[in-house]
Amino acid sequence: MKKKTEILDTAAVNRALTRMSHEILEKNKGGEDLVLIGVKTRGVPLAKRIQEKIKQIEAIEVPFGELDITMYRDDLKKVNISNEPEINSATIDVELTGKNVILIDDVLFTGRTVRAAMDAVMDIGRPSQIQLGVLVDRGHRELPIRADYVGKNIPTSDKEIIVVQLNEIDNSDQVSIYEK
Repeated sequence: MKKKTEILDTAAVNRALTRMSHEILEKNKGGEDLVLIGVKTRGVPLAKRIQEKIKQIEAIEVPFGELDITMYRDDLKKVNISNEPEINSATIDVELTGKNVILIDDVLFTGRTVRAAMDAVMDIGRPSQIQLGVLVDRGHRELPIRADYVGKNIPTSDKEIIVVQLNEIDNSDQVSIYEK
């Protein structure tokens, strides 16, 4: 893969997450009955950052959880040659029934990850609403799914890949486009 261009740097990622946090609070009329759930892997640190920003804005701690959608994927054989899915831990220690759950992920592409995440959430509880926040929406949907909160819309071709790097995992914050 060859790096084509950097779309977001550290400051731009921070601004996008700040804007998304304000939009979440505005749409939900505050932080009551909200639960943030980060979709592993990079959705988790993004959700934690949004949780912290909401705490700074509203002085409330919105409950947070981590969701592993591995067993809910419809493409396990395509992405895992051994046919033995790697199970990561999932931690959601809050009751989801009747809450507004906001799934947070790094990139929205085909919509299949989000569908799997919604299935996993519904197996845990019955939220009154599921909303979606993504740092990057790159288009190319295969399912009728759209994000409620988007950091940046980046139209891409099928020959391009969006790479999100986050300080907590990759020691830097940036979003770049690579060519296959």
